[in-house]
Amino acid sequence: MERFLQDLKPGERARVERIEGGGALRRRMMDMGIVPGVELEVVRSAPLGGPLQLRLKGYYLAMRRGECAKIMVTQNNQEHLEYSLASR
Repeated sequence: MERFLQDLKPGERARVERIEGGGALRRRMMDMGIVPGVELEVVRSAPLGGPLQLRLKGYYLAMRRGECAKIMVTQNNQEHLEYSLASR
């Protein structure tokens, strides 16, 4: 089931399917490693609409919810994802 990244709760893991929009924001996300196919986990969620802390490719990243609203993800099999994140 496809959802926006901003809709995930802490502890949930997903795979990036696509980045909506274009221009400089899309390029910036791709430069940070958020590309289709990458697996990520929501670590923390700041209160009152603050940023999300994500873990992907062995590092942590904080992103504004507005930016997360442009990233479409699908949740995957947890066992497969656990192995994939641990191996990086």
